[in-house]
Amino acid sequence: MLNKLLALCALMVSSAQAGYLGAAPAAAYSSYTLGHSPAYAAPTYAAPAYAAPVAHAALPAFPAIHAAPVAPVAPVAVKAAHAVDYVAYPKYQFNYGVADGHTGDHKSQQEVRDGDVVKGSYTVAEPDGTIRTVHYTADDHSGFNAVVTRSGHAAHPSAPVVKAVAAPVVHAAPVVHAAPAYAAPAYAYGHGLGGYHG
Repeated sequence: MLNKLLALCALMVSSAQAGYLGAAPAAAYSSYTLGHSPAYAAPTYAAPAYAAPVAHAALPAFPAIHAAPVAPVAPVAVKAAHAVDYVAYPKYQFNYGVADGHTGDHKSQQEVRDGDVVKGSYTVAEPDGTIRTVHYTADDHSGFNAVVTRSGHAAHPSAPVVKAVAAPVVHAAPVVHAAPAYAAPAYAYGHGLGGYHG
């Protein structure tokens, strides 16, 4: 479909350039007259004048550039770079320990690695006085395995003995409240009347 559309556009452009589109021959209109008025002639149309294509000046010829001949060079001995293995073979051994009598912090660790096989152990002093020891191994075949043991006897400190001391008895002074102030009503007692007179 796209090819047909492009072919049609090309045909229209070439027809326009040849003068087939946009103008009718002048002779067809100049001889036509209206039937009722022979004196009236239809306007004549002239074909549009197209300018001849402009001839472009030829580009100047540039001289061919050739590379200078290369003189043969004696071969140079190149020393091969030393191959660097950025992923070195893992092999190490370490150990450390802490024994602080002031804080009671006692622990140690040792580990050996040769390739993908790791073996080691560590110890930790527990709060109850026992020592926890963990022996571990790790490799590609078995994964990580650990064995935990405890040594020593658990010693729980006894609760401190508190002597009961009787607190001294303090007697508080009695609280005295002021009596409320009342105004006594004025009563009038009559003599000999035997009753209240208000």
